[in-house]
Amino acid sequence: MRIRRGTGNRPLAALGAVLLSASLALAGCSAGGSDDAKSADKADKNAAAAPQGGAARDTASRPGDDGARKPSAKQAIPPASHVIRTAELTLDVPDVAKALAAGRAAAVEAGGYVGDETTERDERGHVVSHVVLRVPEAKYDSVLARLSGTGELLGRKAKAQDVTDQVVDVESRITTQRSSVARVRELMDRAGQLSEVVTLEGELSRRQADLDALLAQQASLKDRTSLATITLGLTASGPAKESDGGGPGVLDAVTGGWHVFVTALRWLVMALGAVAPFAGILAAGYAVWRWGVRPRMPRRSAPALAADASSEKTSGTG
Repeated sequence: MRIRRGTGNRPLAALGAVLLSASLALAGCSAGGSDDAKSADKADKNAAAAPQGGAARDTASRPGDDGARKPSAKQAIPPASHVIRTAELTLDVPDVAKALAAGRAAAVEAGGYVGDETTERDERGHVVSHVVLRVPEAKYDSVLARLSGTGELLGRKAKAQDVTDQVVDVESRITTQRSSVARVRELMDRAGQLSEVVTLEGELSRRQADLDALLAQQASLKDRTSLATITLGLTASGPAKESDGGGPGVLDAVTGGWHVFVTALRWLVMALGAVAPFAGILAAGYAVWRWGVRPRMPRRSAPALAADASSEKTSGTG
């Protein structure tokens, strides 16, 4: 009996090939599973971290969050500024009276008031008016713009002076001075001798005077910073009034003569007023001599007067 060697090894080879393929497949599946597991773990970690990061960003950007909006304790609040504003405005207007009324109305409507006011005519015959307007600092720009539109601008000057440091310094000195005055008053209450009371009264008067001066300075600063000052100058540069080329007329002559008469009469009255006291004294002296002294004087007879006259003639001829 012949034995075939090749036919017996083929099933074993096929079985080995199947087992090798199965082991490779299992190894590939296990490797793929491990990679998928690692990817899944990484994705889970990222997913877990993502809400925390998003929550952190949401917390930082949330408008109601105190940590994002609350300022730190080291941040200092800037002090309020105190500025003195002044302006000088010169305008050429068609009618000074109307422009002046408009300026007053602008100041009053803004909550301010009208200060000094002068109106006169210059050497060329032009009417010139100056008025000082005090307006609230918040309405300063609007009032200035409103006034600038009432005529032709001839000149403008504006100034802003920051006095915040001065205001703060005065307030601090007032607080210190008030404490000083209070301490002196306490010492006066505990003083037991008259000499101590007198000394403390002098010291109290001096410190109270310093406090009053600081309070007056504070009030002045408050007034100048709360109300701006606008000096408005108005002029009407129209043709000046001139006399006719033909010379003065009858009416001008009558008017001039009347002015001369009134002036002369005024000077005459002034002269009489100056001489009146002395004239009264002379009149009183004459009246005393005429009716009081003269009647009492001895009267000489007519023959005696004739003899005196003849003797004077004789002496004159001799």
